[in-house]
Amino acid sequence: MAKFKAMVRYQRPDGYYTVYIRVSHNKKTQYIKTDKVVNKKGVDKNNSVSDPFVLKYCANKIAQYTEMLNMQDIRAWSVDDVINFLKSGTSEICFSDYARKYQAKMIQEGHARNARTYELAYQNLERFIGTTQVMFSHLTSTVITRWIESLSNTARAKEQYPVCVRQIFKQALIDYNDYDAGIIRITTNPWPKVKIPKCDTPRHRAITMEECRTFFYASLPESDRKYPLPELGRDVAMMILCLAGINTVDLYFAQKKNYHDDIIGYERRKTREARADNAWFEIRVPDIVKPIVEKYLDKTNSEYLFIFHTRHSTYDSFNANVNIGIRQICEKVLGIKHGEGYSGYTFRHTWATVAQNECGATLADVDFGLNHSHKTRLARTYVKIDFTPAWELNEKVVEKIFFTEDKSSANQNEEPENAFFRFSAKQLIKGTLYFRGKILATIEDIGFNNIEEVISHLMKELPDTIPPRTMVQIRIENKDKGQKQDYTRMVH
Repeated sequence: MAKFKAMVRYQRPDGYYTVYIRVSHNKKTQYIKTDKVVNKKGVDKNNSVSDPFVLKYCANKIAQYTEMLNMQDIRAWSVDDVINFLKSGTSEICFSDYARKYQAKMIQEGHARNARTYELAYQNLERFIGTTQVMFSHLTSTVITRWIESLSNTARAKEQYPVCVRQIFKQALIDYNDYDAGIIRITTNPWPKVKIPKCDTPRHRAITMEECRTFFYASLPESDRKYPLPELGRDVAMMILCLAGINTVDLYFAQKKNYHDDIIGYERRKTREARADNAWFEIRVPDIVKPIVEKYLDKTNSEYLFIFHTRHSTYDSFNANVNIGIRQICEKVLGIKHGEGYSGYTFRHTWATVAQNECGATLADVDFGLNHSHKTRLARTYVKIDFTPAWELNEKVVEKIFFTEDKSSANQNEEPENAFFRFSAKQLIKGTLYFRGKILATIEDIGFNNIEEVISHLMKELPDTIPPRTMVQIRIENKDKGQKQDYTRMVH
């Protein structure tokens, strides 16, 4: 059992002594500072407190600490564990404060754009609850469910915000709770009872080849601006479509040192921190888009390949202006209703759709061309990748759209039968490994990009006692979408 004693440690410049409660446990000692002070008369020769009033206060505090520890098994605790428990047990933990620290850490680690989404998420939750000091105890399943219902009219936030808050909450459980030592500082966890809805699918994620031709061959609306937004929108949309669906953020941050022999190399900023190969990709510039690439090349000593950074202070500003320009063409020239127009992402999806439906590419080919994460991404750190297949597929897409009059297949917007396979790293996935009906291992987490990643993680937990060449069963559930799928694997 821990031992306590009211002590002073040193005399302050004003002649007084700050009072501490000394905590001794497992042959180690630490101190808890109080708000009390004593003069020289209130201290004996052993630095023990002798002032009657302060001594009574410390005795009550020690009694409180003793009662708290009597309810715990602290034999395996360190003295630091004891101190942390005693301090946290007297006050609630603030979710808002922790969320701000979490966001600041994201920015320090180079995830500024994602950090902004997390900030918007917890700020929205604070507005819903009505305080900037939301406590973890406030976040019950009922409160979280009501908050999610308040987001029901949003297209993306109803999924995105709860996912962000859940991830903050999950990390807090890791940081504050020590289940092995029995230290449980956050006692609530609403998420197992909360269902996060799926965000709305944009109406124009991909357009037909005919619509694509109509867009690019349309006359730009009149503008008195030196750099008209419709022109910027059309040109960047053309670059996206003809450079294998490259993202606007990667165009904005592309660097001169990675451009040579008509080949643009880049690290996909969305996934470079999560991939061992830094999401490196190279795309050859087709002849049709070379004039546009030349038009926007930066001729100064800047490290950036394009001049976008000189006209737009941030990537978000650049992306917003590109989308405004595209929307102006849609509404002012093509007569498309407001809210139903295209965006830069439309042309990335169009590239993927044409590649698969019109050019005979497999889903693996499309994923490679789009620089998506893949189950072989670790091998990419050891193998020098040949990007030629992606270049050839890109040329086929460009040829099909701009140099034929072919019409798009009628089924381009149909949902694939294997839609379960399509989940994102932000969705909560549960995997369970069975042998003869007995559960061998379970994982429930976010961060998985495909089925094989989940299966691979579970198979690593397979006990050595399972005979080789026997079959095990795996059930994978998408908790956010309410879907499940079963698989079978042989033990090697």
